[in-house]
Amino acid sequence: MNKSVFSIGVMSGTSLDGIDLVYVKFETDNSANFKIIHAETIPYTKKWKVLLQNAIHYTRNELNVLHKQYGGFLGEVIADFKSNYNIQHVDFIASHGHTILHEPDKGITLQVGCGKKIAKKINIKVVYDFRTQDVKLGGQGAPLVPIGDQVLFKNYEYCLNLGGFSNVSYALNNQRIAFDICPVNIVLNHYANQLDLPYDVSGKCAAKGIVNEALLMQLNALEFYKKEAPKSLGLEWVQEHIFPLINACEKDEFMVLRTFVEHIAIQIGAVIFKSDAVLVTGGGVFNDFLMQRIQYHAQNKITLVPDKLIHFKEALVFSFLGLLKLKGEVNCLKSVTGAKKDHSSGVVAYP
Repeated sequence: MNKSVFSIGVMSGTSLDGIDLVYVKFETDNSANFKIIHAETIPYTKKWKVLLQNAIHYTRNELNVLHKQYGGFLGEVIADFKSNYNIQHVDFIASHGHTILHEPDKGITLQVGCGKKIAKKINIKVVYDFRTQDVKLGGQGAPLVPIGDQVLFKNYEYCLNLGGFSNVSYALNNQRIAFDICPVNIVLNHYANQLDLPYDVSGKCAAKGIVNEALLMQLNALEFYKKEAPKSLGLEWVQEHIFPLINACEKDEFMVLRTFVEHIAIQIGAVIFKSDAVLVTGGGVFNDFLMQRIQYHAQNKITLVPDKLIHFKEALVFSFLGLLKLKGEVNCLKSVTGAKKDHSSGVVAYP
C-alpha cells in the first residue's frame, strides 16, 4: 500500500470570492499528518458570479443545466490548476460544489457542480455532493468541516470559520458540537458592493461608521440566535430576515457595515468567550476591524495561523472528507448535523 495519498480539494463559498483549490498529501496510516503542497484561489468571472447569484430563482430544469455546466467549468479549472503546478499524481478529487439552495428543515439542499462531468473532463475519480445524504437522514447537511477539526486540528478548543457565514466546532462531553453562528461576508460584501467595492478592505469602511443601536438590538433579537444546535444558515434566511431588517432601519452603508460588524462580534464573542485556543480561518480573518471587535467581545487574544491555512482550510477538509468516504469511514457526525446516525457521505463519480 502507498504510504501517501494525494488529492485536490475544491471549495466555492457562499460569498463568491472564487474557487479555492488545494493539492494536499495525506499519510495513509495517519491522516492527521497532512501537507498542503499547492493552493490557489481562482476568482469568478462576472458571468459566473451573476449566474451563481441568480440561480436561487432558477427552475428545476435550469438548475439541472447549471449543475452540468458548472461541473464542466470546475473540470477546466482543476485541469488548469494541475497544469500550472505541473501536478503529476492525483488519487482523487473532492469537490464541494457551490451551494445554491439550503433549507434542510424542508429537506432541501443543492450544491451544483456535477462530479461526473468533472471526472470525465480530468479522468480522475471525484467525490462530490457531500450534503444531500445527511439531509435525507434528517440532518442539517451542515456544517461538514467539524470531523476535520476533530482529527486535523485537535489542539484547538474552538475552530471558527469566517466565510459567507461564521461557523464553529468544539468538543463537548466527548462529542463534536458545531453550528452556524451568524452571517458574515455574505452581508458585509453586499453592502460594500453598494459602495462600489468588492469587499470592505480591512474593515476600513465599517470603522468609519457609527453603530445604529436600534438596528443592532433587532439583529441580536432574531429567533435563530435562540435556537439550540444543530442549526445552519443559508442565503434564503439572509434574504428573508437580514436584508429587509437592515434596509428598513438604515440607509447609510457605513453605518450598516459598522452595525453588522458589531452584531457579528457579539454573536461570535459569546460562543468563544475567554478562550485563547481558537483557530480562526476564512476570508473574514483579513478584516482587521472585525477581528478587533470579536476579540473585544470574546475578551480573548486570537493568534493567527499561516495565510495558506486561513484561506484554504475548507478545501483541505473537503479533501479529507473525500478520503474518509473512499475508505468507507464516517465523515458526517450526527452530533453536529442532527442526522439519525453518523455516516459516510458523498457520491463517487468515476471517469
